[in-house]
Amino acid sequence: MEIGVVGITEGWSTEKLADAVEKKTGFRCVIDLAEISVDMARNKAFFKGRAISDFDGLIIKKVGPAYSPDLLDRLELLRCIESMGVRIFSEPERIHRVLNRLSCTTGLFKAGIPLPPTVVTEDVGEAVEAVRNFGPCVLKPLYTSKARGMTIVQPGNGLREDVANFKASGNQMIYLQKVVELPGQDLGVVFLGGQYLTTYARVGKKGSWNTTTNSGGKYQHYEPSEEVKAIAQKAQAIFGLDFTCVDVAETPDGPVVFEVSAFGGFRGLLEGCGMDAAALYTDHVYKEISGE
Repeated sequence: MEIGVVGITEGWSTEKLADAVEKKTGFRCVIDLAEISVDMARNKAFFKGRAISDFDGLIIKKVGPAYSPDLLDRLELLRCIESMGVRIFSEPERIHRVLNRLSCTTGLFKAGIPLPPTVVTEDVGEAVEAVRNFGPCVLKPLYTSKARGMTIVQPGNGLREDVANFKASGNQMIYLQKVVELPGQDLGVVFLGGQYLTTYARVGKKGSWNTTTNSGGKYQHYEPSEEVKAIAQKAQAIFGLDFTCVDVAETPDGPVVFEVSAFGGFRGLLEGCGMDAAALYTDHVYKEISGE
């Protein structure tokens, strides 16, 4: 069985997944989307001369090295390849719905998933007013991960300038959320094939406003409440991804969901739970393709 891994060459999670696929099938091919071509006239797609449209399947680990609107175009090419008969995990159209933070939040909001108090606007004045009402807020780019590009703003002198600078730095749409009180951690609730797998906590470094590993956070296993599991289950079901992680915070007012991950995280499962997500994901894909 020929299953390609779409990702970043020499990227840790991409290579882990490619290793697992090779161990399972004896076949290895890491595909950088910057080097593919889709020939619609011949109904074929190629990567370095190899017809990837003839593969049995593709697993998407990364669409590019950094989140940006450009990745949406790459997902369109994957949709073309999918139409050629290649099974793709997760389906590109499903990833499209969560890659953009606003699209993901809209899906959660429409389904009644509890969110941190959130305001989205292009108007600087409206954003400033929201911060004055909420108190400290996080300004979040629509395309980002691990808190990159996020900015904390607070009511007071300099607020309007801070918001205007955020917009001027390439964030036409101003997405802001009230800073919620965390118990020193937030959670990654993981699902495979729509079924609950496990949960890890990202434990924040003292003095950091976020819990990401980029800011010194650490992973550890965590057993969430049934309420958290149920909310995360409902959130991930909206998008139907094959492998994903729902970011949940346990606040004094109850659990809230930050986002549903487009690709899920392998490292948190390995370091926090001792679980080889790459092998589990590969087994899931193999069974789906083979019908076993």
